[in-house]
Amino acid sequence: MPKASTALPASYEAALEELEQLIGRIESGQMPLEQMLVGYERGAQLLAFCRSRLEAVENQIKVLDEGTLKPWTQE
Repeated sequence: MPKASTALPASYEAALEELEQLIGRIESGQMPLEQMLVGYERGAQLLAFCRSRLEAVENQIKVLDEGTLKPWTQE
């Protein structure tokens, strides 16, 4: 059975692009069952990576909001 890649993507955008491509291949119904399992495992890894990046950004925004950022008003 093929092994899933364990390399982390270079960025959130790269992970999202890979995840979208992977979903497209899985949904096409053209992947053998063993490859679908590997794809599912990789998809779970990519999803966890994306979630961790989003949480890091949200935490950074919270820190900035509590510190120096002021509400934006359109002039």
